[in-house]
Amino acid sequence: MNTTKYSFKRLDESNSDVIRELFASVFTKEPWNDDWSDENQLWAYIHDLVGQYNSLTFGLYEGNELIGISMGHIKHWYTGTEYFIDELCISTSKQGQGIGTLFVGKIEKACRKMGLTHIFLLTGKDAPAYKFYKKQGFCEDESMVAFSKDLRNK
Repeated sequence: MNTTKYSFKRLDESNSDVIRELFASVFTKEPWNDDWSDENQLWAYIHDLVGQYNSLTFGLYEGNELIGISMGHIKHWYTGTEYFIDELCISTSKQGQGIGTLFVGKIEKACRKMGLTHIFLLTGKDAPAYKFYKKQGFCEDESMVAFSKDLRNK
């Protein structure tokens, strides 16, 4: 892969339009099938991830086209300051070409340069991303468990 045709940038809320487009184009398709038809909810979600004081968003471009995004936040913890990734995706048409691996490597390098000590993320065990993250050297934290509670119709 010719890595010189890709550029890696830190993004912010001024990039919300292009971030929203890529995010929706990936996560409304298989295997995710998320329903982001409520534009107000989508805009609010992107703002939550990109527009806060501790937001940390990276983009991978091929020429002028955004093909990868990582949206999350910086979290200060007793073991060091970490990057908590809430969302990471590669354009559907670019998946399976090693671009995700390239992107994660650039994220790791940028985080180290910023003095961050950890990258943390959540994904489903049955999601295709699970195997991808394992391949990238991420380890499951067997001592942790994710909880949620549905507050609708209760």
